[in-house]
Amino acid sequence: MRIAIVGAGIVGLTAAHALLDRGHRVTLIDPGNQARRPTDGNAGWIAHTDIMPLASPKVWRNLPGWLVDPLGPLTIRPTYLPALMPWLIRFVLSSSPMRIKASMAAIRAINAEALPSWKALLSSLNLSTHLRENGIMSVWRRQEAFLRARDVLDHQRELGIEIDVLDGNDLKRLEPALQNIEAGALYPDACHISDPADLASDLMRLVQERGAVRVVSRALAVEAEDSGIHVRTNDSERSVSADKVVIAAGIWSRPIARMLGDRIPLDTERGYNATYPKGAFGLNRPIMFEGEGFVTTPLDTGDRVGGAVEFAGLDSHPNHDRTSAMISRLKRFLPDFDATQNARLWMGFRPSIPDSLPVIGASRRDARVVYAFGHGHHGLTQAAITSLLVADLVDGRPSSIDLKPYSAQRF
Repeated sequence: MRIAIVGAGIVGLTAAHALLDRGHRVTLIDPGNQARRPTDGNAGWIAHTDIMPLASPKVWRNLPGWLVDPLGPLTIRPTYLPALMPWLIRFVLSSSPMRIKASMAAIRAINAEALPSWKALLSSLNLSTHLRENGIMSVWRRQEAFLRARDVLDHQRELGIEIDVLDGNDLKRLEPALQNIEAGALYPDACHISDPADLASDLMRLVQERGAVRVVSRALAVEAEDSGIHVRTNDSERSVSADKVVIAAGIWSRPIARMLGDRIPLDTERGYNATYPKGAFGLNRPIMFEGEGFVTTPLDTGDRVGGAVEFAGLDSHPNHDRTSAMISRLKRFLPDFDATQNARLWMGFRPSIPDSLPVIGASRRDARVVYAFGHGHHGLTQAAITSLLVADLVDGRPSSIDLKPYSAQRF
């Protein structure tokens, strides 16, 4: 079949490869150099060990302190609050014990297949050299905060996730640069990639070498006709007709889904990061600084610190005072880090849904349109398995996991 994919971020690119594997003809529609797309500036984690939604007890414990700090790990710009209210209401509704349990089960279902799917995809494309299998570490500044997290760690173990609890000697041996840390846990099977933008560049190069067509235009509408699906773009001469369409445009998917009858509570968690010269942090693996709202990653292209959720929409200018505040907090744990070095600053739009589950499934009005967006913090993690689920939906095959929790119609 002729398949058009709207969006060429990490989800769109992996979907293109999966559909090419099935013998389809693929056209990627993307404006090119899409400013702020998370594919180009995320932390680079394949965090398949994650099981908790954003609406979790951990977030609610920290939320009051975060919200009173305008430069803290999570903030809402006052001018954006009215527009965010529908999302916030659903976020609160997603925070009941029953809903959290359901979200955890759905996150685990897709994340359990995330890493095997990535390894298979990278191997098939001779891109396995992008994978860095050195584990991921979580650290806590205070022992009592670690003890409060034991229930989550125990549940992860019950699900078969390997975790090594670290004492002070372990921390010094594994990450000697770290200071002011009282507890830690190592996920030895978790991993990261060389650099998210470099991986996306290779996936784009190979998808075109495999015969996919790239149309550098912005999709404005998806129009269903008896003879097929028409994707209208801002360049009338570059509009595309297809048998089926995949919508994988991240936060920019929302207006297209609305035209197709699906009002999805999709908003953007604006994330910030700074990338310093390689080795600047002196860390050997990615680290989650629990309760601090940021992570670090030793990418091949530099040491990155990122996080800082901000709700302010698509149009507000970046506030890199948030980045500076994050770097100041990092200095508490890395006293030898020279923060005066030149750093690349970035802000991007994570496509976030209140229950922390992506939208994967058919549109309300036409099953020939398949959604694949809203992955939030798990876009890179879940991209490869999402691509296989998308290919099953396009082909009308049974999927390896139950897709009901990810349906657009759950709202």
